[in-house]
Amino acid sequence: QAEAQMDAGPIWATREFPMRAAPKASIYRNEVCEGALAAVREALSQVADWRAGAWAPTALAAWPAARGQWRALIRQTDRRIDWSADTTATVLAKIRAADGFPGVADALFGEPCHLFDAQPGTAPAGTMPGEVLGRREGAIRRATVDGAVWIGHVKRSGSDHPFKLPATLAFADETAALPVLTGDAEAAEIGYRESDDGAVGFLRFDFTNGAMSTVQCERLRDAIETAGARPTRVLVLEGGRDFWSNGIHLNVIEAAESPSDESWANINAMNDVCLALLTLTDKLTVATMRGNAGAGGCFLALAADEVWAREGVVMNPHYKNMGNLFGSEYWSYLLPRRVGEDVGRQIMGDRLPLLARKAVALGLIDECFGATPAAFAAEVARRAEALAADPSLASRIADKQARRSADEAEKPLAEYRAEELRHMQRNFYGFDPSYHVARFHFVIKSPQSWTPRHLARHRDLGWQAPAAKESAVT
Repeated sequence: QAEAQMDAGPIWATREFPMRAAPKASIYRNEVCEGALAAVREALSQVADWRAGAWAPTALAAWPAARGQWRALIRQTDRRIDWSADTTATVLAKIRAADGFPGVADALFGEPCHLFDAQPGTAPAGTMPGEVLGRREGAIRRATVDGAVWIGHVKRSGSDHPFKLPATLAFADETAALPVLTGDAEAAEIGYRESDDGAVGFLRFDFTNGAMSTVQCERLRDAIETAGARPTRVLVLEGGRDFWSNGIHLNVIEAAESPSDESWANINAMNDVCLALLTLTDKLTVATMRGNAGAGGCFLALAADEVWAREGVVMNPHYKNMGNLFGSEYWSYLLPRRVGEDVGRQIMGDRLPLLARKAVALGLIDECFGATPAAFAAEVARRAEALAADPSLASRIADKQARRSADEAEKPLAEYRAEELRHMQRNFYGFDPSYHVARFHFVIKSPQSWTPRHLARHRDLGWQAPAAKESAVT
């Protein structure tokens, strides 16, 4: 309960959870969010008794066996990394406790920066703690006293681009000559495995904050094509734990020499990923959203034959909030195919988040299940293996191929893409700078001056509270 002293009011409900070894932001998005929702529901259930005087919240001082305690603000001096003494576990704990904000203040190549997005790694014997050993994808591997860490993102201090970027992009000149390393597969952005019987392929892609740059899209497209060539019957696309995908990488675009050109390259690469899925017609494809999805990431999921989401996943299947961006990723084909023209226009125009359950009710996605990430993963594996073993799978694939051929004959995918890109070209290169302005403010995290109009519906002329509307009707 809110009182004059912060976090010191009476307690209405509590939840506990084990602390996972993960970034702070990930724990907030998962365990904290789920616990908070459960506690809010419990608190709301007590309101009637509280009003009647039959129940009262417990004062913090009276809470039995309280485990929590007031803790001082953690400062950069408290989380500073001592590369000559800190173990891999200690370095990971320090970075994860500050991820996604504010990061850990450190230095790379003699330049001050903040570190984010750390994964455990290995190092050959004889390496010096703190030494940068090599690179892979956008990350660099740095030695610790007992191993190494992969550092995926950094924010350079005093840079022209003072926001998070892939480490090899932020320090492009310094990392260009580093060796490209393999190994540490769990730290890679993309991974692939198959079920024991080889019938189901699982393609994992876990991009920080769900943002997909041009090169990341190209790698994912190649991975889909490689997985598609395997003798499996079902291909499951897993996405990341926190985010399925949020579409093009606005930070990388903002840092480019020509943001317009990079936007164009990125959206075309994103379209190529969708096309690789849409044209994979000899097996069943399933998009399994463990985490949230936004903008083009939503339509990437719709390019699969089936879309399953974990309970509590939030989708934002629209683009207009980013400076009236039109969007691509074949949405003009995929969205009406699932929900029809009218509902599709409403979804795109409302610009509101959709919970997975609501998305199922609208027909936007197929299934919603799994109260926890572990439960969702287990059920995905079970259902995917059941699909692969289903005697009717061959006829389903034949029907899929026939529909794709019929749709192509009616209107080719290339035509949908060209129409969308004509609008996007105006967004990127036209006289209206709205997209570029919105992207800049998004990347530097400018606070909103007021609640956006599409959310503040009470400001609309003639708006009535829902209760007032019901009274007027009756």
